[in-house]
Amino acid sequence: MNPRLPSLSALRTFETAARHQSFKKAAEELSVTPVAVTRQVKALEQDLGLDLFTRMHRRVILTEAGHELAVELTEAFRAMRGAVERTRERAGRRL
Repeated sequence: MNPRLPSLSALRTFETAARHQSFKKAAEELSVTPVAVTRQVKALEQDLGLDLFTRMHRRVILTEAGHELAVELTEAFRAMRGAVERTRERAGRRL
């Protein structure tokens, strides 16, 4: 088992694409191209050794593994956003 984490950028890109069920919408949210989203997701899939999406004509569907990962990553990113917001609030009170 490889203890190394995949790229945070790839994880964020995957989580965004999973939430939208769309590489195009993920690209819009992340201000990148759909090709960049495709490459990041593909790199993550290669790193993990499994498919996270089933690719169909003009749409993607999460695999079971993709769904499970997306649920956990969404919660993890939500927790990180909360931590950053609380830190900013504390910093604002000190000014």
